[in-house]
Amino acid sequence: MENNGLTRSEIEAGRKLFAGEWQFVAGAGSPQSLPSPRGIEIAFAGRSNVGKSSLLNALTGRHALARVSRTPGRTQQINFFAGGSDLVIADLPGYGFASAPRQKINQWTGLVRAYLSGRANLARVFVLIDSRHGLKPQDLEVLGLLDRAAVSYAIVLTKIDTIKAQNGEPRVAETEAAIKKRPAAFPTVFAVSAIEATGIAELRGAIARLLAERGAAV
Repeated sequence: MENNGLTRSEIEAGRKLFAGEWQFVAGAGSPQSLPSPRGIEIAFAGRSNVGKSSLLNALTGRHALARVSRTPGRTQQINFFAGGSDLVIADLPGYGFASAPRQKINQWTGLVRAYLSGRANLARVFVLIDSRHGLKPQDLEVLGLLDRAAVSYAIVLTKIDTIKAQNGEPRVAETEAAIKKRPAAFPTVFAVSAIEATGIAELRGAIARLLAERGAAV
């Protein structure tokens, strides 16, 4: 039996990968303060209110690894987390509707651009999209940035529990069609709910497969 093309062994590998003790290891507010690359990194990006912190907490089984804020845009740096494997998670600053001055937003954009262009160990960026709204112009701008930088990325539809069940598969299909011709896009779209744990095991398994393909220790 397979889940989104994943075998049971890959799903189990994903569970074990995220079962360790995850901890915050570094924060970078400028390109100069980025930590030296180590292991294999994956990054999570998304609009400021897309539920990124909740998803990171669900993946790692922690309640407060990534801070969940009621005020979108409070994360103003790239935060790095590590567990007991070669995997390192980078939590990128949220984009769009950030409650911050334009100058600060431009600084965040410059930081993210510097990170994407100079991170040789970055295996994939997971771009989070609110399933209730689908791809928005700012999301497409980010996908264009990743395409131009030739950085592999995958789309994760968050909050899938908040839309009607019969609308879930059409939203996934619509999103997959929208990214089909994008050069750096991974073809599979993941639909998840941090609240109900929907799709979390599959996303973990996909990340475990990615590390295995890179020859990393999981």
